Amino acid sequence: MRYFLELFFGGLTRGSIYALIALGYTMVYGIIQLINFAHGEIYMIGAFTALITASVLSLLGFHGLSLLLLAGLAAVIYCAAYGYTLEKIAYKPLRKASRLSPLISAIGMSIFLQNYVLLAQTSDFLSFPALIPDFVFLEAFSDFMLPSEVVIFATTAVVMLLLTVFIKFTRMGKAMRATSQDRTMAMLSGVNVERVISVTFIIGSALAAVGGVLISSHIGQINFYIGFIAGIKAFTAAVLGGIGSIPGAVLGGLVLGLTESFATGYVSSDYEDVFAFGLLVFILIFRPAGLLGKSVSEKV
Repeated sequence: MRYFLELFFGGLTRGSIYALIALGYTMVYGIIQLINFAHGEIYMIGAFTALITASVLSLLGFHGLSLLLLAGLAAVIYCAAYGYTLEKIAYKPLRKASRLSPLISAIGMSIFLQNYVLLAQTSDFLSFPALIPDFVFLEAFSDFMLPSEVVIFATTAVVMLLLTVFIKFTRMGKAMRATSQDRTMAMLSGVNVERVISVTFIIGSALAAVGGVLISSHIGQINFYIGFIAGIKAFTAAVLGGIGSIPGAVLGGLVLGLTESFATGYVSSDYEDVFAFGLLVFILIFRPAGLLGKSVSEKV
């Protein structure tokens, strides 16, 4: 039972991170039908930003929870600026081009950002400090659940709740939903679609930064390539849940994380990716639009 609980909470942790990154994929796709392959690199840049910020603040005497919050805040602001700039430089000029052009631009930006960090930092793995402190009240559960796992899951749950409230009840959230349903009609109704797209990239990038900081603190090391792997898995989670669906991205991330965790624990870590992508293929055979996605018939 203890081993099962270890795998369960490990899967929830992994799935929570996938969900945070998958939200960026699914929000951008829902608004402009673009698969932003550079999104995983934003996650990686968030981790590096937090590492640099935490290193500087540690020298100034900061520690504990304040160090985590300040490093995380710096990563969120920096990545939000990156996401905004990325949209303006790589995607906005291609707004009226065929759908293939921004897709190629996204792949190009992904490769560019990877190599930029490789040259600016190093190709080696770097140690990441344990920014998440231990909590006394969790010591009774320490046999099968780490404090960092609790923080990651709780943070993800709060972020999902805030994002849901934002999408459902704020003026910008309603504009985002209107743009997602019919961009032309939204423009005719007075919605500033360009602003909506920019805000979507900013929010998605900020969520990826949160994921990057939390999982890096949990694992304890980073390198320039972590964004590619995490991005592919998060994209898989978004497709699994139904790309374009925010609840679907969360569900897909959790299902993928739990599948990987149990497959690694009970079968073999060698087949972790086989089970993850095998599950994706299996579900898409029976539900091509994903678990919570809606099938859309194209007009002829």
